[in-house]
Amino acid sequence: MNNFKTKIIRLKLNKTALLSIGFFFLIISLTRAQENTDTKQVWNKMETILNSVKVPNFQNKTFNIIKFGAQSNGTFDNTKAIKKAIQACSKSGGGVVFVPSGKYHTGPIHLENNVNLHFEEGAEILFSTNPKDYPIVHTSFEGTELMNYSPLIYAYKKHNVAVTGKGILNGQSSIENWWPWCGGGSYGWKKGIPSQSDPLNRQRLVDMAEEGIPVEKRIFGEGHYLRPNCVEFFECTDALLKDITIKDVPFWVIHPIKSTNVIIDGVTVRSHGPNNDGCDPEYSKNVIIKNCTFDTGDDCIAIKAGRDADGRRVAIKSENIIVQNCTMFDGHGGVTIGSEISAGVSNVYVENCVMNSPNLDVAIRLKTNSRRGALIENFYVRNIEIGQVREAIVKVDMFYNVHGNQTGNFIPRIENISLENVKVKNAGKYSILAKGYKESPIKNITFKNVTIEKVGTPFSIENVTNLNFIDTYINGELVKNPNN
Repeated sequence: MNNFKTKIIRLKLNKTALLSIGFFFLIISLTRAQENTDTKQVWNKMETILNSVKVPNFQNKTFNIIKFGAQSNGTFDNTKAIKKAIQACSKSGGGVVFVPSGKYHTGPIHLENNVNLHFEEGAEILFSTNPKDYPIVHTSFEGTELMNYSPLIYAYKKHNVAVTGKGILNGQSSIENWWPWCGGGSYGWKKGIPSQSDPLNRQRLVDMAEEGIPVEKRIFGEGHYLRPNCVEFFECTDALLKDITIKDVPFWVIHPIKSTNVIIDGVTVRSHGPNNDGCDPEYSKNVIIKNCTFDTGDDCIAIKAGRDADGRRVAIKSENIIVQNCTMFDGHGGVTIGSEISAGVSNVYVENCVMNSPNLDVAIRLKTNSRRGALIENFYVRNIEIGQVREAIVKVDMFYNVHGNQTGNFIPRIENISLENVKVKNAGKYSILAKGYKESPIKNITFKNVTIEKVGTPFSIENVTNLNFIDTYINGELVKNPNN
């Protein structure tokens, strides 16, 4: 009788255990299904954004700059000839301003509506290094708007514009002209050279923004040593930069600001000067950066949204930024958000890229502080190959500190960072290096199907909640989720 009761008890226990095991696997299955659904929705949204951005279209009219007086001897000043060709093209309803093979010295080039500035292969623009050749225009410097030297190529409040073709934009910048204006530091410029570091220059600009001084009264230019951007689409719609090579520029290389529907396709950036970020979308929406190569003196791609008070004044977040099929070599970061980020960033998608250089510090980098504030959310990365980086695969820093005291009352928020299908040979010091605030922890970092062959420390985190590892191997071992 006792044996019979024992068998019944065992049977009940076995059935309970089986039900528990079945329920456990059901939960796992439902969780995986939900994860797959969420992932599919994320990338479907990216496809919707891609399909909404149309390539600019131009009339079948050609305006050859030679017919407007341009000369390709490398010394003749072609500023007026190129301007005449662009204006004639735009006034006729638009078309192509054609730059044939040769070397063309010029000052800044200002685009007009419905103009495609197209370079024949073998054409090279040699931009003047004389600051006096650059008029004062409404532009931006490190996330703060001002009146300053014109960018080298500048489109201001234009629609349907492009710079295309297999030509070269050569800023001719070097230690002899623009670059020493950054102000010494690790670049080793000679002491005593005037620079942006003087309190009347960069810092005065930031102070003016904090004081609420209108942009039109923030007049800089000569005597203030704030370098111009290279290619700037300022408050433009439907802009294209395609197939161009850009080298040796004064400052930020490609800068879409307050612009919507921008395509940067097949561009090569080789510029190792100070603050030579490859591409800086700022206050911009629906920006596609694809098939590009970046070899830079700063971040390869750095998504911006204004600095401190000026970012909060403008209050236009950068959103729907897509990076596809790009290659990153030297730089501080492969794809970066910040640090000028005060209006916030949402929805960044990075896929099918290669990053590889001993001089690339970090693959994916987010940087902000309590002077910047704002919300950074929804940063999705998939199908990335990383050969070598110096410091980390992912670095998230809420205490980024340059140019003096960066402590304020605007506590930032960072949420939702996901890496999927990523292969790394050498991650340097850390897989993840992340530091948040106790009152505002970094939320939701996910590594899914990530393999890191070699790294010094798997992760170093402080004030991070919901850190998830799914099918992820670091230094040959399957990573378990830490206690969050």
